Amino acid sequence: MRKLWIAFFTLLGMQLYAQEAKEVRTTFQTSREWRPTIDVRADAVMVYGVGGNPSDKSGKVPFEERIRSWREKGYTAHYMTGIAWGEYQDYFTGEWDGKMHLDEGQVELNGDTIWHGHMVPYIVPTDNFLTYLKERHVKRAIDAGIEAIFMEEPEFWTRAGYSEAFKREWEKFYGFPWRAQHLSPENSYLSNKLKYHLYYKALDEVFSYAKEYGKSKGMEVKCYVPTHSLVNYSQWKIVSPEASLASLRSVDGYIAQVWTGTSREPNYFNGKIKERVFETAFLEYGSMESMTAPTGREIFFLTDPIEDWPRDWVDYKKNYEATFAAQLLYPRINKYEIMPWPERIYEGLYRTSRDSDKKERIPRHYSTQMQVMINTLGEMPQTTQRVAGSHGIGVMMSNSLMFQRFPEHAGYEDPQLANFYGQTLPLLKRGVPVETVHMENLSYRETLQNMHLLILSYSGMKPMEADAHTHLADWVNNGGVLLYCGRDSDPFQQVPEWWNSGTNNFVTAAGHLFSQLGLSGSLNEGEYKVGKGKVYILRNDPKEFVLNENGDQKFVGLLQRLYRESAGKNLLLKNYFSLERGPYRIISVLDESMSSSPYVAKGNFIDLFDPEIPVLREKIVRPGEQALLFDINSLKEKKPRVLATAARVSDENNTAHNYSFTVKSPVNTTNVMRILLPEKPQISEIRNSDGEEIDYEMSWDQKSKTAFLRFENNPAGISVMLKW
Repeated sequence: MRKLWIAFFTLLGMQLYAQEAKEVRTTFQTSREWRPTIDVRADAVMVYGVGGNPSDKSGKVPFEERIRSWREKGYTAHYMTGIAWGEYQDYFTGEWDGKMHLDEGQVELNGDTIWHGHMVPYIVPTDNFLTYLKERHVKRAIDAGIEAIFMEEPEFWTRAGYSEAFKREWEKFYGFPWRAQHLSPENSYLSNKLKYHLYYKALDEVFSYAKEYGKSKGMEVKCYVPTHSLVNYSQWKIVSPEASLASLRSVDGYIAQVWTGTSREPNYFNGKIKERVFETAFLEYGSMESMTAPTGREIFFLTDPIEDWPRDWVDYKKNYEATFAAQLLYPRINKYEIMPWPERIYEGLYRTSRDSDKKERIPRHYSTQMQVMINTLGEMPQTTQRVAGSHGIGVMMSNSLMFQRFPEHAGYEDPQLANFYGQTLPLLKRGVPVETVHMENLSYRETLQNMHLLILSYSGMKPMEADAHTHLADWVNNGGVLLYCGRDSDPFQQVPEWWNSGTNNFVTAAGHLFSQLGLSGSLNEGEYKVGKGKVYILRNDPKEFVLNENGDQKFVGLLQRLYRESAGKNLLLKNYFSLERGPYRIISVLDESMSSSPYVAKGNFIDLFDPEIPVLREKIVRPGEQALLFDINSLKEKKPRVLATAARVSDENNTAHNYSFTVKSPVNTTNVMRILLPEKPQISEIRNSDGEEIDYEMSWDQKSKTAFLRFENNPAGISVMLKW
């Protein structure tokens, strides 16, 4: 009977496939079938797992039926699953091929497997496991008519590397017996480099299969990698292929998995360790944007109104605003995963405040605010406008940031990724929109074309290929300014790598770079002319700039001089970030910055972080706060339109004296709307899908010429008619 159902839904899926050609700008992931409580009205849904999500019981509803339920409600249906973990118990227990495969989990030094859930280990992606993943999961998804596959979180923990499966992969890759990573820096580097390779190979193999199998059925299957940022994986001590995937033909794009849970990881600045959610999110999104921009790959930005760790609704709201504002400060990006797991957001129970044990479902004021925010994402334009501030400063980063994180060896410490934050936070905290530049992308001309000044250190990473130095030397010779920071004394300088093997005999990785720049001998701290450009060597590890109070003064002073010389203007230091995107204004004011002054915006704004969406003549944003405003005065056309809403608008109709539309959003939530009209409406009709009038609240703001509406949402649709 089950096989008959699968065959039926497979045929139905193929029939519906042709209907799913619309552009997808907003999406979300869920392991559940459609339900009125989670109908968030994005363009697409990523249905999770053929067997569901290990953390819930979604697998009880057949995959094909879950797909069908969303398609029937007008969604484009995609497929998401994990490549490092998932509902794959049938593989590990031998149901698939008659052999147990629990030895293929990721294992720590003490022999413990690293688990993601009950009988769900983090996986060493062996050839046999990849065959299983393709035949049992990817094939079934494509047979259901799925046009896009999202293979998430290729993650290998740095503390892992002791399983029998990993030992076999080591010998296959290196050609000599496995070595325990904790015994030497060399072993650590080799171990993490292999982990990187295994998931690079795994994704290429699975995606290449998906594209070929799809082609055999007349389908063009796209393949995406939802992944944490290189910043986060490095800080959390996880290895993942990251930037290198952007050069694979089988990879069409990414989802930047950035949210409160990743961005609240503490870091050091001015000698203090604490959570800096906005700043960390800004750097995380930036590392993902810069990773894909030169390659032309598609990218979605993710935010989450809650997070994996159970906290309270007040905490979630504050940090959601911080991460949400950070993602909007990247004006090239206008595709978003609006949330993961709406079932836990709308149906989960969380504490009402930090000091309370009382738990409740999402408060109405927060669900309303959240829905205003996510419906804004569907309207968010790309723009050529840039974040206010000095541009053209980049910090180099490489995938090898992940290789030196664990285990620690004598002579090397990098607490909370301080060597990276030491190069970025001193600028970011002074309102400079510093960019990250991936060494893996230096072969693309676009990578450095707008850079005046590059900051580079090999204290926390190493160059993975010699070609990177060739590109850097060309850039400097043509007028670029490079600031190199580092003592070059860490034990990873001596690992057997390309700069100290073969025809190369350099004691440090930087030694090869300096030779490419025409510099030789003992290079002390100071400035060196190179072609039309220059190199300044600063003999400090960047972590010193943030681990110590006022430790960044010399660094920032030097940057001010070098920027003035390279860009021909002063480096603008301030305590805020701001950006105009069409009618939207995004503002974030920094604490621990140049001053404690608030940012004051004057005009005619709708406050989109306020669930009442009020019209304001002035908005004051204080240090540590963010704002998202709709600038009514920016509108050139004054025709009737919805300016802000906690529901998705469709079926709009304008005539000389009336404006009508339909709105949909999850049940048990409240819709608020701010609507631009030529005159105050004299007649209003608000009806449900059965044509029955419903209760509503309406008011009029004469100065902004906007009507405010409030009523209960319904996923079946509420029709609104306004006449004047």
